[in-house]
Amino acid sequence: MTEALNADPAELAKFSDLAHHWWDPESEFRPLHRINPLRLEWISSIVGLDQQRVLDVGCGGGILADSMARKGADVTGIDLASKSLRVAQLHALETGTPNIQYREVSVETLAQETPESFDVVTCMEMLEHVPDPNSVVQACAKLVKPGGWVFFSTLHRSTKAFMLAIVGAEYVLNMLPRGTHEYEKMIRPSELASSCRGAGLDVIHTRGLEYNPITQRYSLTSDTSVNYMLATRKFS
Repeated sequence: MTEALNADPAELAKFSDLAHHWWDPESEFRPLHRINPLRLEWISSIVGLDQQRVLDVGCGGGILADSMARKGADVTGIDLASKSLRVAQLHALETGTPNIQYREVSVETLAQETPESFDVVTCMEMLEHVPDPNSVVQACAKLVKPGGWVFFSTLHRSTKAFMLAIVGAEYVLNMLPRGTHEYEKMIRPSELASSCRGAGLDVIHTRGLEYNPITQRYSLTSDTSVNYMLATRKFS
């Protein structure tokens, strides 16, 4: 079990150390709070979440999972960072979030346990933090029902992304803790699309996320050169 675990202990420790800040919108997680409405709106515009069974892979403190549950979905959030999961569970209890549960389990293990059991699977801002992102893509594809949707978001391994997401966000603007992202672990859209196709997922939509440092606002865009999202579908 330990040998097969697709997780980086240093990455898990990094997010566990910040766990108590997950629901502080002015903390290190401020960017996630700012982009969450955009991600939620984009997912909702493609697949209605009401009464859908949804899995959020790498859910962290539950920012996206919680918002999808409030849209009427029956949500399961999974992560391997114990402290983050406890924060997510506590927030759901305190705020009375309906139809949500959290489990400390790897996506690969869950795929073996309950294949083809979710209408929608989301895996946002996680692939760049695991040793084998392709394994995560394969497991997500296995977990979604035929006809279901899988959504991914990650960072493009490009010079522009390095300058904006690492140098700019981590070292100049101090929007993120230094070391949050590693350039070598970023994934080009073509690489992720190839991984998806290999797992039996067809890429249907792509979208970029852009940050304006002057207005301090995020927006959805067609530019996928920094932070991007893919909407994929399993047709068989």
